[in-house]
Amino acid sequence: MQDLTLSLIQTPIAPDDPERNLAGYEPWLERARGSDLVILPEVFTTGFSATARDHAEVVDGRAWQWLAHWASELDAVVTGSLVVKDNDQYSNRLVWMRPDGSWVHYDKRHLFRMAGEHKRYAVGQERVLVELNGWRVLPMICYDLRFPVWSRNRGDYDLALYVANWPAARSLHWQRLLQARAIENLSYVAGVNRIGVDEKDQDYSGDSAIYGPAGEVLVDAEDSEGCFTSVLSAERLTQYRESFPAHLDADGFEILR
Repeated sequence: MQDLTLSLIQTPIAPDDPERNLAGYEPWLERARGSDLVILPEVFTTGFSATARDHAEVVDGRAWQWLAHWASELDAVVTGSLVVKDNDQYSNRLVWMRPDGSWVHYDKRHLFRMAGEHKRYAVGQERVLVELNGWRVLPMICYDLRFPVWSRNRGDYDLALYVANWPAARSLHWQRLLQARAIENLSYVAGVNRIGVDEKDQDYSGDSAIYGPAGEVLVDAEDSEGCFTSVLSAERLTQYRESFPAHLDADGFEILR
């Protein structure tokens, strides 16, 4: 297990305008060269709009090809979530695109009912783990952050990441919960949010961040647009878990549905 370099890309998202959004990420992707993992926000081609399904991506379509291009160009994993139509079913789907063009996906488990997401998208059923340079990574999406059981480290990950469209009105929750997930799971946590204003004039303050396993702040993007990069220390993670092995006293549990 070697050190891992992460880049978080925090930008505004134009509602329901995939071409404009994809073009807008590209200058920031160029700045992520040298990273092992580049993370984009939730539904990064459309924003979290009620009409995003009208601009849904299809498997191996435009957004897949775009992700594959940039993963190859940067020699890095590039990830973020998309509105996807697959076999007449819509999902909020995180795509983990590798440099060789292979990919895996995670479908959002907890759908944000306060905005009717549970009526528009299928519920994800599977918790997904991926490997990168010896690191075990748990990808999650936005509202999943509020549910610690789904995020609980079962001794199976070193980094949890959350991609989001999380409004400024609840930014305190975003910041505190990201930090709590790091502390309680003795793991690095990265959260990538958007900035700007959506089609309903709702503000997004960004606050993309990376936290260390003791809850220390490694990156805080605040409300700035940009590419924010940090190196995660494998040695720091190992030493902290050895010096404070709270995971050995964790309660066992089973998710029934």
